[in-house]
Amino acid sequence: MENKYSFEDFVKIIERLRAKDGCPWDREQTHDSLRPCMMEEAAEFVSSIRIFHESGSAENMREELGDILLQVVMHSVIAREEGLFTLEDVVDEVSEKMVRRHPHIFGTTQVNSSEKVLQNWDEIKKKEKEGKDWIISPLREIPQELPSLTRGPKVLKKIDRLYEKAPSREETAEKLLRAVKELSDCGEGTEKGQVEKLLGDALLSLCEIARREKIPAEQVLMDRIEELIEEKEGKKYTQDGYRREGQKD
Repeated sequence: MENKYSFEDFVKIIERLRAKDGCPWDREQTHDSLRPCMMEEAAEFVSSIRIFHESGSAENMREELGDILLQVVMHSVIAREEGLFTLEDVVDEVSEKMVRRHPHIFGTTQVNSSEKVLQNWDEIKKKEKEGKDWIISPLREIPQELPSLTRGPKVLKKIDRLYEKAPSREETAEKLLRAVKELSDCGEGTEKGQVEKLLGDALLSLCEIARREKIPAEQVLMDRIEELIEEKEGKKYTQDGYRREGQKD
């Protein structure tokens, strides 16, 4: 039977890289320097899901999950060196969270739908956030690092729930059409700031529509861009790679 590395082995590998006589590059890394790596690895894992559906191969998905795990362990090891927390603390906290947010599994709460599960989740999450001094405001709690088409619907959802009722479907459609009409009327001499404002209004209206319909706007645009590339390049993906339509095997 082939010997395989364990999770404990992997943690020791990262600790060895961070040791005084370890890898110079790994020793230089900080939470800040690794921020782009985490964002890139998350995006690459999402990409690996698409690759899996297109090719049937899970190899890339497995690799990218490993890269994300690397980031988690690296940050945890750095945090332990700084006296902030340990990897064991991370595992313990997320385990507690999963038990706490699933009272219908680990408690006595009764649910009869996934909608009720999400409602309970939001209520429990809200209680967890009470008294957290890093949360400036409900809307600022939504990370600005999120892609805007992902962040927009989340902000609009909280505005609807906490501050003012969201416009109706008809009002949203009218606002979108008005912004598009004004954009189409903009001539070459129109100030860039005015065009940006109108474009922003149109995008926010689209985010509101996506929120109402529970459609992931970022993913929809990503998929449509891929469709556009295929339309223009006349290529389709197969397990053997990209081939032009009509090309002989």
